[in-house]
Amino acid sequence: MGRLENKVAVITGGASGIGLAIVKKFIAEGAIAIVADLVSPKEELPFFELDVTNVASIKQDVSEIVEAYGKIDILVANAGIAEKKAPVSELDEDNWQKVIDIDLTGVVLTNKYVVAQMEKQKTPASVINMSSILGVVGGPKSQAYSAAKAGVTNYTRSQAVTYASKNIRFNAIAPGYVNTPLLETLPKETTDSMIEKMPIGRLAEPEEIANVASFLASDEASIITGAVIAADGGYTAQ
Repeated sequence: MGRLENKVAVITGGASGIGLAIVKKFIAEGAIAIVADLVSPKEELPFFELDVTNVASIKQDVSEIVEAYGKIDILVANAGIAEKKAPVSELDEDNWQKVIDIDLTGVVLTNKYVVAQMEKQKTPASVINMSSILGVVGGPKSQAYSAAKAGVTNYTRSQAVTYASKNIRFNAIAPGYVNTPLLETLPKETTDSMIEKMPIGRLAEPEEIANVASFLASDEASIITGAVIAADGGYTAQ
């Protein structure tokens, strides 16, 4: 019997990368894991089209998922995009707004409508918001992404203390550099620099982040509320 048996989980940005790894891990642990994304996954998985910046889209998905499965026990707010890196004097203002809208406001809006459903259910629930190592430490030429992920981190802490008495757990995961398709768009020297900064001498794998998410979503993690888990792949610090 898996640690997430009979749980219904919604994973935003679940069609690829870390999100897809979380979907597969949750399924392996017995959950009904739903991909909520703008694009459908290449594999046959439960899928609902979702735009995290669109309130109507979020409300429709929550309604349809509850109609189909009866409840939502777990939310992993993972949808996000990368930024255009540059010194702030060369900031792309349109890119700034898009990153903030998806990586921060999208997390909050998704939380809002899913948590409202969780409150109605009055059963234990778990919310996991995806932050980043850049939401914890500084990184060169990063504005919108660092700001958004730092916002996710502290927002999650606030919600954790707000909802602890209602048995809805909030946690954030702050991955280091992870081996996802996004890295394929970067120059090799950039990837090499990332690897040099990793304490284990390699990039983290999406499955390692998924393992952290699986634990945090489980009843075993009920004592961990409001933690920020920095997962670098083989190195986890709280």
